This record gives sequence, structure tokens and C-alpha cells, in this order.
Amino acid sequence: MLDLIKYIVGQFAEDKENVEYFVNEKERVIEVTVVLSPSDMGKVIGKQGKIAKAMRTIVRSATPASSKRYVIEIRERGGDVVDAE
Repeated sequence: MLDLIKYIVGQFAEDKENVEYFVNEKERVIEVTVVLSPSDMGKVIGKQGKIAKAMRTIVRSATPASSKRYVIEIRERGGDVVDAE
């Protein structure tokens, strides 16, 4: 599933070399934190968060029902959580 998230983010981020992914697996949830440069934040999140919401919908629909749920957080490098589910 991380490959799917990387693919989607890679389609919108221009500074692909500076995108970092952190995975934190908990009992029922897998948290994926995407850290972007400030110039890519708007491109990956989209207007009114539409791209981020669509990415979460795609990941949710691609995850098997018996698997852990994925939570995706998008952060700016050196900043706070900007868009989290």
C-alpha cells in the first residue's frame, strides 16, 4: 500500500527527492506520514483538500477488509500536521 501512496504523491510533487515517508504500525492502524517541501504542499493536498481526500479514498478501497486501516498524514518539512485524517 505504501507503493500506491508513493505513486500518487509522486504524480503531484515536483521536489520528489525531498519527499519522505514514515510508517508507524499500531494494533489496528497503520499510520503513514508524508513529509513534503513547502512548495509541494498545495499541489499534493489540492484545493480544499480534494487530492488528499481522493488519495485516502483510493487507499481505503484498495485495502482488504481483513487488513489494518491506513491513516495518511501530510506534513510540511519542519512544520506541523497540515492535513490529517
